[in-house]
Amino acid sequence: MSRHLLVPLDDSPLSKQALEFALEEYEDVSIVALHVLDPTDPGYSSATEVDVRNEPRHGSDEWYERAGEEEERIFDDARELAADSDVTLETERAVGEPAREIVDYAEDHEVDQIVMGSHGRTGVTRLLIGSVAEMVVRRSPVTVTVVRGDTEQ
Repeated sequence: MSRHLLVPLDDSPLSKQALEFALEEYEDVSIVALHVLDPTDPGYSSATEVDVRNEPRHGSDEWYERAGEEEERIFDDARELAADSDVTLETERAVGEPAREIVDYAEDHEVDQIVMGSHGRTGVTRLLIGSVAEMVVRRSPVTVTVVRGDTEQ
């Protein structure tokens, strides 16, 4: 029986590593790559450097259009990574607070496991910024595999 994995993508190197991990480690799976557009994040919910002084006004139609373009690029990259595997890759999008949207997706769909990256933030940085991965681990109705990086940001 095929397993159904959810891999949240935000264009960070660690979310890409999480997708690579899922593609390499699991057989007979289908993967949903989920991108969550966080409307409170002026950087399009991606790791791409965005100079907000030169970008469309946050929340404007132009901002959402640019965010959609970034999202399509993220999905194209995911499809390219999955092209050489026997894995079925679907893409899904959501708008909202990333941790909540990831958990809600897992609850509302037949997801068996979440595989996601974590930036490995510690101490004050983690307290100030929060950790999407940590919130997902605490709230998820299914097993969560966290692919960790050791970069302080």
